[in-house]
This record gives sequence, structure tokens and C-alpha cells, in this order.
Amino acid sequence: MVSKGMRTGIWLGAAVAVLAAGGPALAAEDLGEALTGGKPIIDLRIRYEHVEQDNVANNANAYTGRARLGYETGSFYGFTALTDFDLVGHVGPEDYNDTINGRASYPVVADPDTAELNRLQIAYDGLPDTVVTLGRQRIILGNARFVGNVGWRQNEQTFDALRVVNSSIEGLTLGYTYLNRVNRVFGEDSPAGRFRGDSHLINADYTGFGGVTFGGYAYLLDLNEAPQFSTETYGARLSVPFELAEETKLTLTGEYANQTDYEGNPASIDLDYMLAEAAFSYDAFGLTAGYEVLEGDGAVGFSTPLATLHAFNGWADVFLTTPAAGLEDLYLGASYALKNIPAIEKLVLGVTWHDFSAERGGADFGDELDMVANFVLTKNLSLNLKFASFDGDSGLASRDKTWLSLTYAY
Repeated sequence: MVSKGMRTGIWLGAAVAVLAAGGPALAAEDLGEALTGGKPIIDLRIRYEHVEQDNVANNANAYTGRARLGYETGSFYGFTALTDFDLVGHVGPEDYNDTINGRASYPVVADPDTAELNRLQIAYDGLPDTVVTLGRQRIILGNARFVGNVGWRQNEQTFDALRVVNSSIEGLTLGYTYLNRVNRVFGEDSPAGRFRGDSHLINADYTGFGGVTFGGYAYLLDLNEAPQFSTETYGARLSVPFELAEETKLTLTGEYANQTDYEGNPASIDLDYMLAEAAFSYDAFGLTAGYEVLEGDGAVGFSTPLATLHAFNGWADVFLTTPAAGLEDLYLGASYALKNIPAIEKLVLGVTWHDFSAERGGADFGDELDMVANFVLTKNLSLNLKFASFDGDSGLASRDKTWLSLTYAY
């Protein structure tokens, strides 16, 4: 039986095919040249991650590595193909819980050993101002708060999808994605490694008015393996920049979304998301202050299961799932970029402080300090040192996390 969501995807694919057939003829190209004129994908990363967590008996020490290898072809009649594989492994003892190795007496480091297809996609740009991508692909929408690739983990999150992006109106980008599988960071051997279902992602972004950015989105998630996260979310985001002086800028951002239950969700949900943020920059210095609210109704919290969650609500990853009482995150961050350092192209330093509390009832959840030093050694090579310290309250365990990563990307 073909589902309603699948029918929508099929009709969209048929419409794309009709448009392609009716479009202008493209100049002939050489297949051999397209195959040999592409570019390799080489993304290598080794990392040490250390975790100390109050309610877990042992400290975690994980030495992991990731090799992402693949190839993207040149264009042939507007078509390009891309494929890459993720190979993730560890060295030394498994003194950490990778989510599938059964080491529950250690804190979680969600980088299980795996060898799997990361992306396999075909893209077509032969339609006017339109790109159509079919297959397993990387999708990052906006700031990745709702849909992202979780690039911090060794095995990234990808999507089996049909995606259409149109930019025929100046300043306006329209996107639609039919999504039938989410390939999560936990890998193919994990029972939590896949979300299947018929989901639809719709987004529009307009940047044609004095630097102001306005975005609207509708995310309709039907997730068979996690029906509690099957939701429909409608939202809008506005970002307004102000040039205060030479090399001095202030950007104000506001965002609101409403989330209700969708398809097979067993719960009745009506929750809001709100964000207010001010970002100030002067030359190489940046300062950010923000307040983010994810509502909870006492049974469930506002959910973002496809997001790059590590980038939000603290790097200690305490709030990957929003508490049933909701979450309020008041944060303040600063960054500074240093250049002209011997043997280093750039050094970026950053620090952020978070104060967490329950949106419902106002209980104190604790606070967190995050710090990072990112050394850009060459255009392909970088060294990253990062630290997060969460001081928990209201039953949330305190924890410290330290990372040292070396990444080569070509």
C-alpha cells in the first residue's frame, strides 16, 4: 500500500521529470570527461574524548578515528553524481559507552565503530535556477536547529531523500524535501540508527531587502521508529543587521515556531519554540547574547530529532532531548580570531556560558561553561581543543568533557 507521504513524493518526482523534459536542450558533454573531471572527497579526523560524569562509575576515554572517502563527478548534461563512505574505528581499550557496545558503566561517547555508505546521490541542475537532488545526501537547513548533519560526531547524519531547491526569484530560495529515511550517527548496527517514514521539509528564505533575512519553514515528521517525535512544526525566523560603524555590526535575531502532534504520534502536543539573540562584532571580536525557550507540557518537551543538537544548549549534551518541563537557556558567548601567527593561518578562541532552567515551573537545571580553541594550521588541516563543564541541579548529573581533534579535509 502506498502511503499519502509516498504519493506526495512520487507526484513531485513526476513533476520534476516533466519540467526537465520540457526544458531547453543542453549542450552535449563527454561522459568520460565528466567521470574523470570530478574531485575526490577526503575527510580524515582523529579525536581523543574524555568524559567525567557524576552518576557513572568510570571515566570515559575514547580514541577514535574517521575516514570519509569518496568522489564527486563532473557534470554530464546537467547531472552530477557523488558518493562517499564513512569508516569509523577506535584504538586502545573501549573505555567508553559507544551506545551499542554494552559498556553502561562508562559515560556515552556516541562514536561506534562502523563502515557504511554515507552519501550516494545524483543531482540535476539543468532546470532554470533549480537543483534537484535524489538519494542519500547531506541536508542542513538554516542554522541546523531543526535539520542538520550532526557533523561533530565521527559518523554524520544523512538523509535518503528527494530535494528540490529553486532560486528563480532574486533573493528568494525555496526548498522542498521528501524524506523517507534518516541515517543517524549511531550507525547501522544500532536499533536507534534509523528513522523511517514519510516526512516533508519545506523552507523559504528571503535575503533581498537591505541585508535582512527572513525565513519560514514547515517540518512534517513521520518517524516510524520514534512516533513520539512525529510532529508538525511551523515557524519563522527574522534576522536584522545594523552597521554601527566601520567593521562594527550588530545583528538581532528572533524566531518562533509551534509544534503539534502528527501522523502516528500517541500524544496530544501543542508546544512553542522561541529565540531572541543579539550578536555584536567588531573586527575579529564577537559577542553573542541569547535566550532560547523550548516549551514542555509536563509530559513531553518540544522536540528537534533531526537537528545538529550538539551545537545548541551546551556542548556537554545534557539536553539532547528537551525535558518534559521544557527548557530555558540564557547564554552569553565571546570569540576572538587571531591571525598572522607563525606557522598558523588563524586561531579562533571562544567561550560561552549557559544558565539552564525549566520552562514549566522554573526549576534550576544548572549552568555550563564551554571553551574552544581552533587552530587553522593550513587550508586543509586544523587542530581543535574543546572543553565543556556542566554543573547540574534538580537531579541532573554534573559532567566535564574534553576533546582534542585533528582534521584533514580535501
